[in-house]
Amino acid sequence: MKKLTILAMAMLCTTTFYSQSTFDAYDQHDDVNAIVVTKKMFELMGKVQIDGSDSVSQNYLNLTKKLTDLKVFTTQNAAREKEMKISAYNYIKSASLVELKKVNETGKTVTIYSNAGATANQVKELFMFIESSSNEDSVLMDLKGNFSLSEISLLIDKMQIPGGKYLKQVANGR
Repeated sequence: MKKLTILAMAMLCTTTFYSQSTFDAYDQHDDVNAIVVTKKMFELMGKVQIDGSDSVSQNYLNLTKKLTDLKVFTTQNAAREKEMKISAYNYIKSASLVELKKVNETGKTVTIYSNAGATANQVKELFMFIESSSNEDSVLMDLKGNFSLSEISLLIDKMQIPGGKYLKQVANGR
């Protein structure tokens, strides 16, 4: 029984380690552009003081307090894009993400997934993969925290996240 418990824990730890580090390898490649914002950076951003009553900026700062991790990787390299696609779909299955939206446009396929948050209106994870044709970026984005989809538009505007128009459509219920 002890051996079975240890084996189960080892498998769980391996799966957790794999899912957390799968995408981290992409920022080591010259043909991949990476944006990685850690929990610590979001905490620092949330402590910024705002003068005046700019509600948009205040809402943005409130959102940063709810976020724990943002990873965005883009590439135009076909081989790297295939790797990212395999990693993305393996992660989607292992994390039990639910598809929110799929868009097929000329030369690209956009899929957006989520993982439910603490309440019915909140999301714990928002994941997007854009598979593009040549001469356009393929995008892998993973955002974690505890936030509502309606709040995401602020982040998209401020950080100019690739594929942001698709995330805005989901945030606006389209």
